[in-house]
Amino acid sequence: MDIKIISDNLNSEIIGRKIIYKEETDSTNNDAKRCMEYPEGSTFIADHQTAGKGRRGRSWEAEKGTEILMSVLLKPHLHPEKISVITAVAGIAVCRAVRKNEINAEIKWPNDIICKGKKLCGILCEMSVTGNELNYVAVGIGINVNTKFFFDDLAEKATSLRIEKGEPVNREKLIAEVLSEFDQCYADFIKKGFAVFKEEYEMLCATIGKEVKIIGK
Repeated sequence: MDIKIISDNLNSEIIGRKIIYKEETDSTNNDAKRCMEYPEGSTFIADHQTAGKGRRGRSWEAEKGTEILMSVLLKPHLHPEKISVITAVAGIAVCRAVRKNEINAEIKWPNDIICKGKKLCGILCEMSVTGNELNYVAVGIGINVNTKFFFDDLAEKATSLRIEKGEPVNREKLIAEVLSEFDQCYADFIKKGFAVFKEEYEMLCATIGKEVKIIGK
């Protein structure tokens, strides 16, 4: 991972201005939570996670050096109940960046990015709250980038940018694109709220008009 390529291609005011890279970590979200005193927008990137997880505690495993595994530390001055949509804001940013690579990314509510019905990216947001005060949010983003193929039942459920494009994708440049888009989306969200994204979200949402199954409460 070449951090200089990321920095050189970054167009951002806050997100990604400070990057912390590790070859291996337990999870980038844990890295963000351990460094809550770092400035807002600090971005934690790893080539491999030993304890990555997705929604409902499911494990997230990726072949070393092929995927994007990163987390962004945010500290918005908002009531905790208003930050829940940050997953959707991050999803829009990822879709914008991926679509620049000529891949028709869509949002599968609440936290997946898909292409042709297969999972391309997962987003996991974890927050710390004291009373009614939001301390921080760790926004974890895992993107299948250069995986050549998936085994067994995963082949029917997951895909990667490389599979869809038929050629390798530069991870560093894609990271810069995602962080740049997220920076703009986050700024708009803080200033104007989620309403500004309503039409774009509905256009990107793959589940609108579809029959869905709700698991759990």
